[in-house]
Amino acid sequence: MDHVIAVRDLRVRDRDKTLVGPVSFGLEVGSTTGLCGPSGAGKSTVLRALVDLLPAGLERDGELEVLGRPIAPRKGDADLRCKVVLVPQTPVVFGGSVLDNALFGIRHVMKASKEALRERAEQALSEAGLWKEVCDRLDSPAQTLSAGQRQRLCLARALALEPAALLLDEPTSALDERSRDTVEESVAALRGRRTVLLVSHDPAQVDRLCDRTVRLDPPVAAPRPTLVG
Repeated sequence: MDHVIAVRDLRVRDRDKTLVGPVSFGLEVGSTTGLCGPSGAGKSTVLRALVDLLPAGLERDGELEVLGRPIAPRKGDADLRCKVVLVPQTPVVFGGSVLDNALFGIRHVMKASKEALRERAEQALSEAGLWKEVCDRLDSPAQTLSAGQRQRLCLARALALEPAALLLDEPTSALDERSRDTVEESVAALRGRRTVLLVSHDPAQVDRLCDRTVRLDPPVAAPRPTLVG
């Protein structure tokens, strides 16, 4: 297996209209890859296509392999979404405590004792760079965290699943400069240890965080027929 994820000629279509692609790339183990392109090129749509979460009415074609296994369109399952985890642009924090949020994913997919689950969650909080800030308030409501802390909590929730790849969709676009820097530090710390696909509108951020970039351009519209006479 050469890549964690391999994409060949992936397109997203709305009936006969191509909305995204074609795009081809591979994610090597431990690499951080930036997915770049102008607004409207479909960067976030590509991420959703990789985890089989396209909106109703949209379909993907082309080849997608995860850990060497072909993934057919609309055939994804919970197992796939534990291996490739999407962290959305807007951090989704559930009701309950900080610890409840960190445990949210793994308690549904991992059969283990409460102690083992808690240990995994605490390790993920540490890997996401949040542990020192929340270790003394794990039982506090997650809604009390700052925007940057919430984003890192979502990152921890994903990391707790031990995914093969993380898909990060504009993880700092809604943050102030200080929070952005803190989240960037957490993402940079994953380099070489986790496989990451990062969507960002900021070329400087991609240069700071990524080993390589994939350029996504809007699909070329088919020429209109020429009327003669």
